[in-house]
Amino acid sequence: MRFTSFLLVSFISSLVAAETHTWWFETGWVDANPDGNFERKVIGFNNSWPLPTLRAKKGDVINLYLINGFNNSNTTLHFHGLFQEGSAQMDGPPMVTQCPIPPGETFLYNFTITQVGTFWYHSHTSGQYGDGMRGLFIIEDDDFPYEYDEEVTLSLSEHYHKTSDELLPSFLNRYNPTGAEPIPQNALFNESRNVSWVVEPNKTYLLRIANIGRFVSQYLYMEDHEFTVVEVDGVYVEKNTTSMLYITVSQRYSVLITTKNDTSKNYAFMNMIDKTMLDVTPPDLILNSTNYIVYDENNEKPGEYFVDSIHDYLDDFYLVPLNKERLLDDADHVVTIDVAMDNLGDGINYAFFNNITYTAPKVPTLMTVLSAGEFATNELVYGTNTHPIILQKDEVVDIVLNNLDTGTHPFHLHGHVFQLIERHEAIPDGESPVQFNETDHAEWPEYPMSRDVVFVRPQSYIVMRFKANNPGVWFFHCHIEWHLDQGLALMFIEDPAGIQNNETQQLTADSINACQKLGMPIEGNAAANSKNFLDLTGEPVQHKPLPSGFTARGIVALVFSCIAAFLGLFAIAIYGMADIKDVEERVARDLNVDIDDDDDLEPEGEQSSSFEHSK
Repeated sequence: MRFTSFLLVSFISSLVAAETHTWWFETGWVDANPDGNFERKVIGFNNSWPLPTLRAKKGDVINLYLINGFNNSNTTLHFHGLFQEGSAQMDGPPMVTQCPIPPGETFLYNFTITQVGTFWYHSHTSGQYGDGMRGLFIIEDDDFPYEYDEEVTLSLSEHYHKTSDELLPSFLNRYNPTGAEPIPQNALFNESRNVSWVVEPNKTYLLRIANIGRFVSQYLYMEDHEFTVVEVDGVYVEKNTTSMLYITVSQRYSVLITTKNDTSKNYAFMNMIDKTMLDVTPPDLILNSTNYIVYDENNEKPGEYFVDSIHDYLDDFYLVPLNKERLLDDADHVVTIDVAMDNLGDGINYAFFNNITYTAPKVPTLMTVLSAGEFATNELVYGTNTHPIILQKDEVVDIVLNNLDTGTHPFHLHGHVFQLIERHEAIPDGESPVQFNETDHAEWPEYPMSRDVVFVRPQSYIVMRFKANNPGVWFFHCHIEWHLDQGLALMFIEDPAGIQNNETQQLTADSINACQKLGMPIEGNAAANSKNFLDLTGEPVQHKPLPSGFTARGIVALVFSCIAAFLGLFAIAIYGMADIKDVEERVARDLNVDIDDDDDLEPEGEQSSSFEHSK
């Protein structure tokens, strides 16, 4: 009875302590020069950029009113890493949990915080977060498990001088058949470059780090200082000290950094692009960017700091959660997916899970769940090209992901963290990919690392495990935004009956309004058929495959052969149809020949060497 009373008092206290945060943000383009080399338009809130760092505590209520201030673009907002328990409608991916917000309209994102840690928020509409619509979201914890004196935040990203609207058409293009991603112009450190962090001596800082970029992983290291990792992706871990971090896009780390007693010297703080992710490295791209740990602003700033090896970074696989959560029971449901990049019949390079490149439905999938009744447990109603996977309530799920591609991919699961129970080493290009073998694998850890973003190495695999205890529609995708644009995504429809029976999952007025303004239905299957949910006539589908035998190199050869042929035919047509006076004489003169009285063309003997030269 005393224990029950204690729980009741604790619950009431949490309600009293909880706050409601109300924010109004209007999207819009503002002028900025993040890397100091080129001024361009970026996406700001309320005519300001960078976007603000949001702060709240566990139990707080969030009311974020997003006003679409764009003239001709839809938008959305996703709160990365937040579970949205009971509020899947607020998760943000367009045509997954909501219709996008049309220009001039307002959408209320309303939910209760159930976690603590380092998170971030960003548009989930293609290209927008790469154009600046992104910021940190810190969920503070009054019972933080480690001692520190001051908190500091750090965001990493990369920067393009062109907007996404300029870059995307040339990326998803038949003239880019290998799918080479656009190369950034710079790496950013707190949305800038060559940043000074002024510190005090003999002080312990809690540094919250997030890679909020759209593409490249980054190495992070300091001159003569160390990181002590205490949190990853909202999960507290046992202390682990390292000299270098490797952070893929959308991952977060909280680290403790203790400064020196001596203030006679300043130190370099480096962030470096993982160049193995780039198809080419332009000579003017600065891979290794220098920032400064400043003890005394009167002292000289340090130069670039070099390390002996970039392979000595922390392997997050071996981190241990502080709560010592054991490996979940054996899986009830194993989802095996193969990752590949290939071309379809339009010549464009796409990304695939099991030969399916994600193609958005006509009705947001969450709305299909809510309107499908008994058919909500049938994967067919969600479409053949959305790659839907239905999960039963509380089942343990394994995702076995075989990466057949030669690149590194960071994968993110909405609505959950997962236990990373096996990750294979990278396989060099030119060798065959290694896939997971359930009858011959490594021993799995007793207390596996948990996080919401993990990376899979080239031509290898990872195995992730989670429990389906959060009803909702959850996106699983590569967080390299270029790859998401190529279709590297699928959906988990988790406990459809639980979604339908929960009042908090029902559509809000703003959600309905956004669909109506765009002329999008709020009921029906993936083809918007609400009369026969098993009839998918007219559903959006991926392009037909290329004829057998075509490869990316073959497409390149074909494209340039066609271009050459077209230019040749064009020149012949222009030359042949043009009314050119004295055409025979002009051609003969160009070829160094004489025209006799009979109009026969005879070569001039003395000019034969010149003719050979012209050939």
